[in-house]
Amino acid sequence: MSYQQQQTAQFGSAVPLWAPYYGAPIGEAARRFFKKYATFTGRASRSEYWWWMLISLVVSIVLNIIMSVAGSAGATVNDSGATVPGPGMMVGVILLVIWGLAVIVPSLALTVRRLHDVNFSGWMILIGLVPFLGGLALLIFSILPSKPEGQRFDVPA
Repeated sequence: MSYQQQQTAQFGSAVPLWAPYYGAPIGEAARRFFKKYATFTGRASRSEYWWWMLISLVVSIVLNIIMSVAGSAGATVNDSGATVPGPGMMVGVILLVIWGLAVIVPSLALTVRRLHDVNFSGWMILIGLVPFLGGLALLIFSILPSKPEGQRFDVPA
């Protein structure tokens, strides 16, 4: 019996917030991301994690496009030939900073919960501080399938 089948049998159709939601749809993954804003306990399924990473990537790309388009309006070239962006670029920069500050804590919490789901300590997130190899290790850890031993991190409400 798979985790999703066990989950459906155990909780019915609604998955409690403390439990990982295996096979979560994109909307539910986003809702759970913001509901569990700073929750570093428990677990997060691969679908919860990767749907949020996709949403975050799309929003970041859109904000970068806004920044570059707004910066190109009114752009000038100085005497040395370098392009000076227009004043509209600051709007994009401000939006990017606000977005980054709004999602940094829940993104760290989601990564810790994902590490718990593959039965690693949340402190393994610090391996990301190692240049290049740390990020690669976190990528590999987040791709790994869920392990039943990770249930030790669950905190039922």
